[in-house]
Amino acid sequence: MRITWRLVLGFLAVSVLALLAALARPSWPLERGTDGGSGTAAQRMSPATVKGAARCTVRATTPREAARLARPGDTVCFDGDLSRQRLVITKGGDREHPITYAGGGDSVHGITIEADDVIVDGFRSIRPAAPGIELTGHRVTLRNNTVIGPRGGDGDGIRFFGEDLTIAHNTVRDTDNSHGRHADCMQTFASDTPPSHRVRIEDNRCLEVDNMCLMAEGPNDGEGDGRGTTSDFTIRGNRCETLRASQALMFEDVQNATITGNVFAAPTHHAIGLAEHSTGARVSGNVLHSGIRYEVGIDASSRPGYRGPEPGGLP
Repeated sequence: MRITWRLVLGFLAVSVLALLAALARPSWPLERGTDGGSGTAAQRMSPATVKGAARCTVRATTPREAARLARPGDTVCFDGDLSRQRLVITKGGDREHPITYAGGGDSVHGITIEADDVIVDGFRSIRPAAPGIELTGHRVTLRNNTVIGPRGGDGDGIRFFGEDLTIAHNTVRDTDNSHGRHADCMQTFASDTPPSHRVRIEDNRCLEVDNMCLMAEGPNDGEGDGRGTTSDFTIRGNRCETLRASQALMFEDVQNATITGNVFAAPTHHAIGLAEHSTGARVSGNVLHSGIRYEVGIDASSRPGYRGPEPGGLP
């Protein structure tokens, strides 16, 4: 019996070790390049995880290489040092399969997006040329990015133009109004750029911002090109510290804005301005610094469809 039990225990030990070794191996097949491991096929990597993002399916050293390699549904991660250059994204996916560009906290010198159906996630820009991030496209998601101290131009942190846009969980800090700038955390307008529709701006932080947290201008605000409309914005759950402007959010010729659950953490004259036919606004549930005189300023042209606290005066 002693010999039998030793044999049984030995067999069990070998089986356990074999099982552990199997579990330690990757669950995906190793991919082989058709060119011996040095060309395009070799760049389509076995999945690896970027912190806070999905698994990488493509690795690239430059934005140009990423545009060449990426296909709809891919997650692109960068191996090269992009800290001294602007990340320019020109390749998108499709409606059902966007391409994700995953930063994982890596530094870039600003971001320009000129593509549809992309997700840009987790990049950090310190003192980039303003605007720190500029996006033009449809079905674009900008999330988990940081812009600190944008410089030059008009000093803006983020500019956006297009349809079905999501700007969420980003941080913009230290915009600078010096030299006549109007350095907003976020801005859109419709002059030589397309008007914006169905825009979600949620859970962002605009900190130590000299000008407004959001300046949104439609095509008929006096400076626009008069073509189309700008409409259907949801502004929710953001924190706003605007230091020098009269209001934190300003809408001119923007219809159907829903503004709810935001924290206005600095003592502006009023929190929200609605002007030049910014009709259909809904305002509720915001938290105001004690130094803000009134929550909403509105002109007569923007009164139709307004629902919210009683306005305290003009925008």
